[in-house]
Amino acid sequence: MSGKDRQKQLAREHYERQMQRRAERESRMKRNAIIGTSVTVVVLVGGVIAAMSLLGGGGTSPATAASGTPSAPASPAETGTGAKPAAFDPAAGTCGYVAETEGGPAKNVGLPPAKVDTTPKTMTLKTNLGDIVIAVSAEKTPCTVNSFAFLAGKKYFNGSKCHRLGSEQFPVLQCGDPLAKADGKNPTDGQGGPGYRFVNENLEGAKYTRGVVAMANSGPDTNGSQFFIVYGDAQLSPDYTPFGTVTKGLDILDKVNKAGVITPGPDGTGAPKETVEIKDVTMSDKS
Repeated sequence: MSGKDRQKQLAREHYERQMQRRAERESRMKRNAIIGTSVTVVVLVGGVIAAMSLLGGGGTSPATAASGTPSAPASPAETGTGAKPAAFDPAAGTCGYVAETEGGPAKNVGLPPAKVDTTPKTMTLKTNLGDIVIAVSAEKTPCTVNSFAFLAGKKYFNGSKCHRLGSEQFPVLQCGDPLAKADGKNPTDGQGGPGYRFVNENLEGAKYTRGVVAMANSGPDTNGSQFFIVYGDAQLSPDYTPFGTVTKGLDILDKVNKAGVITPGPDGTGAPKETVEIKDVTMSDKS
């Protein structure tokens, strides 16, 4: 083989190696693009799931859900595994609460009384940043309002911190986990509850616009003590019991929202930088 032929062969081999490396590079880029897209989809879906589950506390919401206890008489069947809470019975004026046997950590204060008072109520959250006053609908959500009245009387919420602040797409402040540290580090924030659960109410046509207060849950009829206050317009499906409307104190939420979150999660939510601590909750008859 002449020197010229040898040069041609080396050049051809060099070109073939270049083409092979190029093909491998393009194949790798395509593969990475597909994997990246898949990961993006997983992250987006995960963000939505996180939003919903964190809304549900108590191993509840939530989320959250992110994502939880008993004075009404409860039969053995009601307190057993798989027991289902009963909706409000207008004839008897009662709700059926059941013990949560498989939920998250609980601050157990007993079960609410079965007998319900459906007169209009006003609930006031006394916080370190001021009062948040909520007109609650005992007529449309008797089981929910009865539960809050019971927990308020037990001082259940005193000293608790709102553990989750939303984002522009998810404008809510979530509270009601009595065990939450709200420091952006505690992995069990959003899992605590009262050790009992009750039914969803008032879901038909439910909208989560600015000022609406609704229950967090981890699925149908898994309400406990966690709730969220909407400070924007949350595009949520009608799966969360709306039981009241803020009449005073939305400026507090605006202030907290402006401060942002400590460590945003995949969905942009997290523990608020501006701590919201509930000092006391009172329930009074509407004048």
